[in-house]
Amino acid sequence: MALSVYFCGSIRGGREDRALYERIVRKLQRYGTVLTEHIARPDITEAGEDAAEQGDKFIHDRDVEWLQQADVVVAEVTQPSLGVGYELGRAVAMDKKILCLFRPSCGRVLSAMIRGAHDGRSVLVRDYEPEEVEGILSEYFTVTFPSL
Repeated sequence: MALSVYFCGSIRGGREDRALYERIVRKLQRYGTVLTEHIARPDITEAGEDAAEQGDKFIHDRDVEWLQQADVVVAEVTQPSLGVGYELGRAVAMDKKILCLFRPSCGRVLSAMIRGAHDGRSVLVRDYEPEEVEGILSEYFTVTFPSL
């Protein structure tokens, strides 16, 4: 069984973690199709995707459609992002399985709206350091989707 995975990470909110997103996407591809693998691309800057032809409405509608298709949502939430917060709110409303990853070593405090959504069942929030990310993802997918 291959999963459809929706990965969230900051684009317009800042691209400081892009290389980490690439590592996460590579690991997620072991579990299925990453619908949003473009989040990790080095050519996408804080200006966002080159959506000159289609525009922001196209990006919104496409991403919401991908979110509806997804079996699971994985979000790197260390870099504050309005878009990621919006996607997570929509995913909760759609009753998706959600894993949020946060690095406390960044010096920021995670939004209460994200950390407070942790219920231990459908929404999990994990603090981590970059060297732990592959192991955390492996454990999450093994426990959450044992038939993989």
